[in-house]
Amino acid sequence: MSSRSLFYAVAVCMVLCHAVPAVAEATAQENTMRELTRYKSVEVDGLQIFYREAGPPTATTILLLHGFPSTSRMYEPLFQRLADRYHLIAPDYPGFGHSDAPPSDKFAYTFDHLATIVDHFAQSVHATSYVLYVQDYGGPVGMRLAMAHPERVKALIIQNATSHEDGLGPLWDTRKAFWNDRSKYEAAVEKNLMSLAAAKQRHVGTSPDPGVYDPDLWTDEYAMLSRPGETAIQSDLFYDYRTNVASYPQWQAWLRKTQPRTLVIWGRYDPSQLAAEAAAYGRDLPHAEIHVMDAGHFALDLAPDADAIAAWMRDFLGRNGL
Repeated sequence: MSSRSLFYAVAVCMVLCHAVPAVAEATAQENTMRELTRYKSVEVDGLQIFYREAGPPTATTILLLHGFPSTSRMYEPLFQRLADRYHLIAPDYPGFGHSDAPPSDKFAYTFDHLATIVDHFAQSVHATSYVLYVQDYGGPVGMRLAMAHPERVKALIIQNATSHEDGLGPLWDTRKAFWNDRSKYEAAVEKNLMSLAAAKQRHVGTSPDPGVYDPDLWTDEYAMLSRPGETAIQSDLFYDYRTNVASYPQWQAWLRKTQPRTLVIWGRYDPSQLAAEAAAYGRDLPHAEIHVMDAGHFALDLAPDADAIAAWMRDFLGRNGL
């Protein structure tokens, strides 16, 4: 067994040994955590940005950045399991969830702009240092934020968010064509991203047991995607996704140079962002802790998976003095 394989075997053993008390503690406190979660809005650059907040303000802050087409709501399972010990803050981006959604002709829906809004949001809520948890779209937003303010980032937690082309599966072929010829492929990409079937696929993925997934997970997201003006918003933002892929070499170089303390969690049933990406992070971050689990793109969907992720986070953050 290689030293790296031995490391992961030990890491899994540690999780299994500690998962039961961690789950029991989370279960005992679940109702209290629900009461402690606050649902707020703050004005940022003229927009009302909605966010969820829970946990002791004096504790280590975890800033959680959501993916497409979800919202801060995707992190409710972690709020229930971690707010006894950590200060959690999760905003909705403009155009998502309960935040303002100005029309696309009045607001530039680009990842640079979203990162600026999140940066100003963090300043508005006095989040001057934090553990950064990123998923899907949260990856490119978070990488911009981390590179602009590395002194703020105490650790990275990456969950199904790509920074290498290793993770881009066949579903990206039409999307890449869209970046080269928007007018020709826009309708196909909108169907690929905005339909109810696509919303379901994002959650169920290639899971061998799709019946365990609650349909509310994707019907609620589809309702948001069906709001007036949302198609134009999401089309603009996804067209700008090409800037993320172009930035991958820069992000990789930054990771190799700075070696942030990093926990990588990947749902292997994700058909869009492949599990090969987890190994790609391992190339840049040889000291990263990496877990590939039997979960989908949204690995917090199922309670047992959320329990495991919360246990990994407690262990990782505890060992790093956070």
